[in-house]
Amino acid sequence: MSNGDWKFETKLLHNRQKVQKETGAVSVPIHHSSTFHQFDFDDYGKFDYSRSGNPTREALEETIAELEGGTKGFAFASGMAAISTCFLLLSKGDHVLITEDVYGGTYRIITDVLSRFGIEYSFVDMTDLHEVASHIKPNTKVIYVETPSNPLLKITDIQGITKLAKANNCLTFLDNTFLTPVLQRPLELGVDIVLHSATKFLAGHSDVLAGLAVVKDAELAAQVGKLQNAFGAVLGVQDSWLVLRGIKTLNVRLQQSSASARKLAEYLSKHKAVRHVYYPGLTFHPGHSIQRYQADGPGAVLSFTLADEDAVRTLVKNVELPVFAVSLGAVESILSYPARMSHAAMPKEERERRGITDGLLRISVGLEDADDLIKDFKQALAKLPAHAHNKLRA
Repeated sequence: MSNGDWKFETKLLHNRQKVQKETGAVSVPIHHSSTFHQFDFDDYGKFDYSRSGNPTREALEETIAELEGGTKGFAFASGMAAISTCFLLLSKGDHVLITEDVYGGTYRIITDVLSRFGIEYSFVDMTDLHEVASHIKPNTKVIYVETPSNPLLKITDIQGITKLAKANNCLTFLDNTFLTPVLQRPLELGVDIVLHSATKFLAGHSDVLAGLAVVKDAELAAQVGKLQNAFGAVLGVQDSWLVLRGIKTLNVRLQQSSASARKLAEYLSKHKAVRHVYYPGLTFHPGHSIQRYQADGPGAVLSFTLADEDAVRTLVKNVELPVFAVSLGAVESILSYPARMSHAAMPKEERERRGITDGLLRISVGLEDADDLIKDFKQALAKLPAHAHNKLRA
């Protein structure tokens, strides 16, 4: 059987990096070399300087490209380094259309950095294709999508967006951090560049900072490769190896975390202190049917709202299992407060207009027993003040 005949779960382990041909090693070697000797004065070898290419980083880049179904992959020092480098494809006077409730770091690079270089932008509700179409301008060059979005888990019709983009000669960038290629493969749906904070589910253990990009078209990949080399925000070899190791267990981690997230979401949706739960696995979640069509599962991240900041403070103080921290996608459950963490870069009025209120919490479900997580939230929610239980849900 060829590699193309294996199921995706098998490909996570049995890919081009399965065995090193020279030694038979079943773990990719870590090449701690910044430079490489050239044996021929006129004909340089494949590697010359590690910013431009390194065998360990290349192994990761080839792996993610194969898993996402792209032409070429690129490994960066962080998710934001990957996003920022791809945005360098834009020039002064270009316009980018962006998901409204985008990750705060992406919001910051768009509003505070790219704007200084004469790049225009518009935020739109990507769940409304008519709104997207009406905001496309003659100078729109990129449509930037998060689906599910961060932190409200809004679902965008990927094929609908890519059709609009192609009709208007735009590129599509899609942040696939929440679902990974295990659950969603956007390049198959027409997206041009897929982006990841590999810090999250791909690495999966809260011990590495990394970003990845995968490009569908070879010519576009060459442009991104040139920018990666020029900008230089590349991933180090030790971190590349850690991400490769994390990918081997990605499927089992994500499947268990997703199953537990569904159970927790169902519990929270019935609790009288919880105003609303945002999770694509719930049938009443907007875009649930689109998610079922374009992805193989709802993922392991959900958000929910409590009455106010005081209720959030009480819950955070009393919950025991999740760590209260920035980030997501780890073996341990991570409870985050978007207003002061992931979306702190977004002004308060902008956050609230997008529904990112002071009562919103996001949880990335880890590998703990689902019933233990529910038990923990039950005891913490019971400690909320009476008014937090009695207000009507939004």
